[in-house]
Amino acid sequence: QVQLVESGGGLVQPGGSLRLSCAASGFTFSNYGMNWYRQAPGKEREWVAGITSVNAKTTYAEFVKGRFTISRDNAKNTVYLQMNSLKPDDTAVYYCNARQFTNYWGQGTQVTVSS
Repeated sequence: QVQLVESGGGLVQPGGSLRLSCAASGFTFSNYGMNWYRQAPGKEREWVAGITSVNAKTTYAEFVKGRFTISRDNAKNTVYLQMNSLKPDDTAVYYCNARQFTNYWGQGTQVTVSS
């Protein structure tokens, strides 16, 4: 059974940091590109960052470049999203996505940036 389980969300003040984790099981993690998406209330889900399967090449949405870092540990079947310099606009549910020929999604973790 495929599972993607996100963790690490919470409430943080503007300028603060959080590290999200996504633990994968039920498929060959190292073969899949991994992504983080987010969805704010009343908005469509948007792509945040991605990391490839083969050489761990990373790409980012413009609005997080220089602040967020995606990484993966294939030995632990886990992908991470380090989020620094958080802004209120980063408030959203963050979802982990695994993509090869199919798409798998996690249940999401809430990130709230507020003073």
